[in-house]
Amino acid sequence: MKLIDMNNYKRKKHFKFFIKQDYPHMNLCANVEITRLADFLKSNKFPFYFSLIYLSIRTANQVKEFRHRIREGKIIEHEVIHPSFSVMAEDDIFSFCTSRYSADFLSFLQNAQEEAEKVKVEPVIEDEPGRDDLVYITCIPWVSFTSISHPMHLHPVDSIPRIAWGKYFKENGKLLLPFSVQVHHALMDGVHIGRFFKLLQELLNEPEKMLQGLNTLFYH
Repeated sequence: MKLIDMNNYKRKKHFKFFIKQDYPHMNLCANVEITRLADFLKSNKFPFYFSLIYLSIRTANQVKEFRHRIREGKIIEHEVIHPSFSVMAEDDIFSFCTSRYSADFLSFLQNAQEEAEKVKVEPVIEDEPGRDDLVYITCIPWVSFTSISHPMHLHPVDSIPRIAWGKYFKENGKLLLPFSVQVHHALMDGVHIGRFFKLLQELLNEPEKMLQGLNTLFYH
């Protein structure tokens, strides 16, 4: 983790402008294509939910603005961010679940599934105090939504990104997935969310890259 030098921060004016807004968050929803991903996961018997969590957090780690957080009016940058995702337990009750991010897909998959099994037994519905090196991730697999919003604190400031996706559908021979990204506008703009979507789609188009076993994170 490092502190961003505001004197050399190129978005200094934008940060000061948006941090004063009553609701400084922005949410962008778009359809991403998962045709090749679905085939790849099915043929290799990988779980769809955890695989997409991996792709989402891997992409978020590649866009440095997604690793920025606001603390006491200042900006810090995490070296690595991790997923905190929802897990369905019994009686239609969901739980929060946090796992480590690893660039190695199989290691990530094992850890995420193990952590998910734990919270199914004892559901957790509280954030981890003082921790912001996370991205909140959820799935609404019953609805092909066109927009979605998330609850959050405004005071103190909550600058943790939210990611969600819905029910995929077929259109013109392609499988499409509604995908939502919600962020704090003081930390990033549409261009950064656009970069996220571009990098994510590149991975979705070449899911074989999930198994390359990268040991080093490459940031853009």
